[in-house]
Amino acid sequence: MTHQPPPAEELRLLDAELSRLDARRAQLLTRRAWLVAALQQMQGSPLPAAHPSAAPPRPETAAPSVQNVLLVLGGILLTLAAAVFTLVSWGEMGITGRALVLGAVTLATLLAPVPLLKRGLRSTAEAVAGLGLAFTVLDAYALHEAALGGTDGTLYAAAASTVLALVWAAYGLLPAVGALRLPLPCAVAAAQSPLTLWALAADAGPHTVTAALLVTAGLDALVALRMPAVAVRICALVGAYGTGGFGVSAAGWLSLTAGGPVAAARAGALLVLAAAIALGAAWRLAGPARRHALGLAALSGLLTVGALGGVARTEVPAAWTVPVHLALGIALLAALRAGRLLPDAIRHGLLWASAAVQGLALLSVLPVAALVVLGPAGWLGRIWSGAPSDARAAVAVDAPWPPDAVTAPLVLLAVAAVLGWAVRAEQWRPRARTGALGLVWAAALLLPAIVSIPYLAGLAVLAVVAAAALYLARTTLAEARITALVLALLTTADLTLLSLASRSVTLVVLALLTALLAAASWHAPLTPFTAPAALVYGTALASAAGAAADWPPARTALLVLLVPAVAAVLAPRLGGSRATVPVEAAGAAAALLAAGLAVTDPPLLALVLALCGVIAAGTALRPDRRPVGYAATALFVLAAWVRLAAWQVGTPEAYTLPVSVPALLIGMLHRRRDPRASSWGAYGPGLAATLLPSLAVAWSDPHWTRPLLLGAAALAVTLLGARHRLQAPLVFGGTVLALVTLHELAPYVVQVTGALPRWAPPALAGLLLLALGATYEQRLRDVRRVRDVLGRMN
Repeated sequence: MTHQPPPAEELRLLDAELSRLDARRAQLLTRRAWLVAALQQMQGSPLPAAHPSAAPPRPETAAPSVQNVLLVLGGILLTLAAAVFTLVSWGEMGITGRALVLGAVTLATLLAPVPLLKRGLRSTAEAVAGLGLAFTVLDAYALHEAALGGTDGTLYAAAASTVLALVWAAYGLLPAVGALRLPLPCAVAAAQSPLTLWALAADAGPHTVTAALLVTAGLDALVALRMPAVAVRICALVGAYGTGGFGVSAAGWLSLTAGGPVAAARAGALLVLAAAIALGAAWRLAGPARRHALGLAALSGLLTVGALGGVARTEVPAAWTVPVHLALGIALLAALRAGRLLPDAIRHGLLWASAAVQGLALLSVLPVAALVVLGPAGWLGRIWSGAPSDARAAVAVDAPWPPDAVTAPLVLLAVAAVLGWAVRAEQWRPRARTGALGLVWAAALLLPAIVSIPYLAGLAVLAVVAAAALYLARTTLAEARITALVLALLTTADLTLLSLASRSVTLVVLALLTALLAAASWHAPLTPFTAPAALVYGTALASAAGAAADWPPARTALLVLLVPAVAAVLAPRLGGSRATVPVEAAGAAAALLAAGLAVTDPPLLALVLALCGVIAAGTALRPDRRPVGYAATALFVLAAWVRLAAWQVGTPEAYTLPVSVPALLIGMLHRRRDPRASSWGAYGPGLAATLLPSLAVAWSDPHWTRPLLLGAAALAVTLLGARHRLQAPLVFGGTVLALVTLHELAPYVVQVTGALPRWAPPALAGLLLLALGATYEQRLRDVRRVRDVLGRMN
């Protein structure tokens, strides 16, 4: 049987065992520390952790990178040393020594890559080859300084660059060093300048220099398209875009500054050469690189238009320069009919080029279009100052007329015809038709001012344009409908501004537009837009009619009120249409304008507000417009207040009772419909509107009439609240009654207080506190009972 010691004995044994374990652990830790120190002294490096990582340190730079850096630095240092030798120590040697040194060093560096390539040291061979190419440049410089110092610098540079490009190309094509990637790109880079330098050396004109740049770009493009080496193609591509960009810029400048057809033809030939180079490259890239081909084809189309347009510019008047370029741009659309003769990328590129030309043509007519559309706003500061002589004077007002604007309508119509004819894709055709509609509208607006027809004839043209746009808005296409509607409204606005020059014309135009828009409102899809617009123009007509009759603004307000009355009658007939809210909003805006016109005449303002209240009350009879009744009440109250102010009535009850009585009646009706409604919401506003202002005035009133009447009214309200157990009347009436009573008894309280000794008020307060303390519990019970009674009231 196992012996089980007592708990105390077992605890003592456990403590002893733990003490022995702690002592052993301390001994082992001490020994470990000594061993670590001994190993550090023997190895000279810190001991790794208890679980060391066996991963070796990671190098920060790859071996090939280190190798390339070293080789490049070595080549740079040797090149610098050779340059210093050539520039500084060259004069200390004779002709023979110079030739031997140059020949030996250059030949050695150019031949050294051969054995290096055989040994597989390609990077070293590239570095040495680069050094050799740099030596050839130094050789060319040294040759000029030693033997050809009297030669023209430009001529020698042209010859040297040509020889270097040929030598480097031949060196790179040798079978022994064919694996080197440096010589051929260097040869392409050196070949960028020979033709231009030869042209400059021959004192050629700007046309020849530009031709040299473009030919160089063409050769670069040929190399980029033909050579398989990536480095050569990249170098040639950079050269083609660089020299080609300079060449095209120079040719374009020559075309713009050409003083005659011959100079323009020479510049155009250069642009045609550039276009041919771009088109050839695009044709070559049409399959593998479609994006590049599309861009190059678009560039080719633009250059062609610029070349032919530049020639035509010198033969036609300045006003016809834009139409000529536009015609050439439209001619590019013939590529769409080419079918399979042209690759898709080229056809699309030419299409984009045509679109760019048309866009630039539209930008050129933008100033005159902006003047025709926005210029009539100048009549706002010169209303009824007299009719202008013609449509151009009516449009421009005081602004200068843009020169060469006679062809602007032709440009707009041509682009509109292209949009309507050329765009065949289903997804783009609706948008194209919308754009064509806008362009035709702009041309129609420009035409009267361009032709300078009489003023009234120009207004008639605009009226016809507005009517036509409204008729087109009846179409079933949503895009066309919205566009035609917007254009129609813009035309009506422009027509209204132009009519402000003459009083009679203003009245006729506003009446015509009101009738036209009202007639267009019979078409349901247009009603949400044309019906409010008709009300707006009707408001303007009423205001203009009052002003034409020399009525004061307050009297004109009565005429303007016809518009909200018409809107209130029309809105119910629209039913649930989307036009209901816009029509009501237009009527409300007209009512607000009428109130603003009558603000200077208080009696008429009161009448206007009352009529607005009648219109609002009629609107509130509709089941879906019940909340408008609050607005009608507010308008009636405002009308009453304005009338009282016009009569110079200063009694506040005359202002508050017209508010309180309707409010209390509405509250009573509300309580009858909903007996559970709170008395604060039903009667609180009406009671507060009368009792509180009267209380404020009665508190400072020295007479007894107002406090007596107010107290009687407050007592009646309190009794009614207690009779019907309503909180709001009971609290309002009781509070006002108590405050009025306090106001009336205050003089006597002050008199009695002044007659008492000074110790009497503290004594009375002490007695009151003793009485309250003696009956504290009963008072609490009474307070709770009053609170419960008030809580049970509604």
